[in-house]
Amino acid sequence: MTDFDPASVLDDALLERIRARAAAHDRHNTFPDDDLADLRAAGYLAVLAPAENGGGGLQLAEVSLLQQRLATAAPATALAVNMHLVWTGVAKVLRDRGIRDLDHVLEGAVAGEVYAFGISEAGNDLVLFGSDTVAEPLPDGGYAFTGTKIFTSLAPVWTQLGLHGLDTSSPDAPRLVYAFVPRTEEAAGRVVTRDDWDTVGMRGTQSRTTELHGAVAPADRIGRRLAPGPSPDPLVFAIFSVFELLLASVYTGIARRAIDVAVDTAGRRRSKKTGRAYSQDPDIRRRVAEMGIAYDALPPQLHVLCTDVDRQADHGARWFSLLSGVKHRAVTMAKEVVDQAVLVGGGSSYFASAELGRLYRDVLAGLFHPSDPESAHATAATAWLGPAEG
Repeated sequence: MTDFDPASVLDDALLERIRARAAAHDRHNTFPDDDLADLRAAGYLAVLAPAENGGGGLQLAEVSLLQQRLATAAPATALAVNMHLVWTGVAKVLRDRGIRDLDHVLEGAVAGEVYAFGISEAGNDLVLFGSDTVAEPLPDGGYAFTGTKIFTSLAPVWTQLGLHGLDTSSPDAPRLVYAFVPRTEEAAGRVVTRDDWDTVGMRGTQSRTTELHGAVAPADRIGRRLAPGPSPDPLVFAIFSVFELLLASVYTGIARRAIDVAVDTAGRRRSKKTGRAYSQDPDIRRRVAEMGIAYDALPPQLHVLCTDVDRQADHGARWFSLLSGVKHRAVTMAKEVVDQAVLVGGGSSYFASAELGRLYRDVLAGLFHPSDPESAHATAATAWLGPAEG
């Protein structure tokens, strides 16, 4: 698929250090600060920034492989860092197309900024196409945002929050405003981070609720003002493509780790009845075969679609069904694979301390990320059948 070696950026020693810490962060519901520090030192936060500017100069297809690899060690760390990589990936996709509006994000990543993704809102199934957050224009060209964002991964550590809100008061209103709010707004009381992340899985992401009370994004950090609803604007495509592909990469990595753990367990467990390793049991072999067949389909799909984004392939109106489809398939596959891995692993997998038990909980988070199953199927139906009547 590619000559790129993910171990050249994310080596085995670093991966094992991260893996060794994952269980404790899950158990204690803490953010993986040490993981982030190690990844920052390795240049991971700037892998998508241009090499000439001090970044890694990698393509999206290469970062997809990295995220798959990182997720095999610590899914929550991979998912948290994913949100930072989404914004740097969006800036890269735009830059590759000659749009330099978000170059400051790439520069910021090299300088040490940590970007969080502040798009999700409770009950807002419009996602990118609408917002319940109020965006109030300021005289100097900036905006003040008031509203509540949910699932803000990297909540304890972000330095820049990329978000959107709805401007209803400008002469050309309504307009969706995409912008970046600095963490300094927290000291002013205009950003409040709730300590409310106590979930079934993906506990290390610390994806807490963020309250905005007139949080100010300066004029030079306003990325776009778009009409609400579906838009052909390159920013919308950039966000959707990078978000879906890197998200799918994380869940594909979880599936790979579940297979590896199941295979290892099957080789070590022995049957009292036959005296042979469970890896020789025909039912176990069938389960592992089904897991492998399901998993093997996803890495090539991710590579092709990521490469198509990198090469600016023209899929026209099909892009959105292709992107939401691969995310849906990755999450569905990963959940099925982990289910099978738990059966291969046996009763020990039921303990919260077991890695397969943790993966079983972590993989559930994939169901809640956009595009959810309903949205993915609606997008695919429209692509193949046209818009629904009425």
